[in-house]
Amino acid sequence: MSELADPPPPTLQRIPSGIAGLDRILHGGFLKGGTYLIMGPPGAGKTILANQFCFNHIAAGGSALYLTLLAETSSRMLANIQSFAFFTLAPIADTLSYLSGFSVLEQEGLEGLTALMRTEMRRHHATLLVVDGITTAEQFASSASAWQKFLHDLHVSAENLGFTTMLLSPFEQGRFPQAQQTMVEGLIELMIRSVDMRSVRELQVRKFRGSNFLEGKHLYTITPAGFVVHPRAEAILAVSPDELPRALTSSEQPMRMGVGIAYLDEMLRQGLPSGSTTLVLGASGTGKTLLGSHFLMDGVTRGQKGLYFGFYETPAQLIRKMTRFGLDPSRFIADGQLELIWQPPVQDFLDVLAEHILQAVQRQGVRRLFLDGLSSFQQSVASPERLDLFLTAFFTALRTLDVTTICSVELPDLFSPTVALPTAIRGATALVENILLLRYVELHSQLYRLVSIMKMRESGYDPAIREFRITDSGIEVAPTFASAEAILTGIAHSSSSSVTSGVSPSPVFETGAPPLSGQQP
Repeated sequence: MSELADPPPPTLQRIPSGIAGLDRILHGGFLKGGTYLIMGPPGAGKTILANQFCFNHIAAGGSALYLTLLAETSSRMLANIQSFAFFTLAPIADTLSYLSGFSVLEQEGLEGLTALMRTEMRRHHATLLVVDGITTAEQFASSASAWQKFLHDLHVSAENLGFTTMLLSPFEQGRFPQAQQTMVEGLIELMIRSVDMRSVRELQVRKFRGSNFLEGKHLYTITPAGFVVHPRAEAILAVSPDELPRALTSSEQPMRMGVGIAYLDEMLRQGLPSGSTTLVLGASGTGKTLLGSHFLMDGVTRGQKGLYFGFYETPAQLIRKMTRFGLDPSRFIADGQLELIWQPPVQDFLDVLAEHILQAVQRQGVRRLFLDGLSSFQQSVASPERLDLFLTAFFTALRTLDVTTICSVELPDLFSPTVALPTAIRGATALVENILLLRYVELHSQLYRLVSIMKMRESGYDPAIREFRITDSGIEVAPTFASAEAILTGIAHSSSSSVTSGVSPSPVFETGAPPLSGQQP
């Protein structure tokens, strides 16, 4: 007679917090019947997090009891949270109840508090219990064993009655009470640290029984919407080999994405490989933004949606600039083919920037992205050692979406025989497929602009340096390297023609180099 197989263990049901980033870190939310400890210093947002969880839980069909052991009254707490978007009066005293347990704790001790929680949870048919100020209860424990018994009884009640428990507690950073740490199913730490003159809020899951979770620290903010969590980009953007698109696994040559500048595309062998990432290096005023604008406009005229994400020019400023050079984007913006997003580089952090960009890319089905000001990511990073890992994950995510990306990087020196990258993004040169260099050369009291290709990882290219000009039609690149050679060897001479439209006069070369199109020698 064969032995009966043991029944499979029950599957634990998830209870989402309704806070998207937190649920992503927890792989779907908390587990039903579990007890979870949220610890953080005053002002970290524990009360906001717990209340938001309660309102989201009842909106999903549950019921909640919020038990406070603090001196703050329920009415005062509600007055403090009513400005958040998640707050509504409708469920209060119906599916969401607020109760103070301090007087019962003071008069009857831990046993009386346990009895109160059981009675109220049954009476309200609650599926979520929040205990705010759990350390107050610990102070009424006669011994360590009495405190452990209280936590055990709370856990048993949660399991028997099928409710999930969230305990809120202040703490000194880095110190965790042993009893709570051992007996709860999960422990989440909220931290506030200073970076220069800014405060950075970080969340870390220290423990979570019965489930995997995203380890490490994650950024969170408190906004008018409430408690917002931004999972660390490196953790959520990791891509397995099975998830890579065909373009990254096939031996076929990728299609070319032209920049829209005739002789530059010739140098690039008809454009940049699709899905690649390109750095455009150059000092201020060399034409990086204009080159990126050409790239986007070339795409939208071919039916490829584009996204401009910049830090220094508002959409209105960029539209004026593009229109001035014959690249009027208005029609394509109105048709939804091109989106311009301006992000002031003053407050947001890396993970927030990545979310904004990737959400826009996926929302619009973007094929071409111009990121104007990669150096601004350096200003947004709270931990400089993160930047290379972040950019690796970010660029990989864009490649996976088959987005062809150009990033401008401003060089600190106007005139230099060497290329000095900003320290924090030097590692980015190894992460990208292509690098273009725009630079000034001073000769005979005039400035000339030169363009060269420093790197193309999966393609041949023209390594020659060429002169380029910024004209009323945008960027024009010389058809040969002759004029650049003349400038670099010092044999170029300016013509006597006057300067028009802010464009430098065309040089006449003793070498017989031809002038750029549209300009007379």
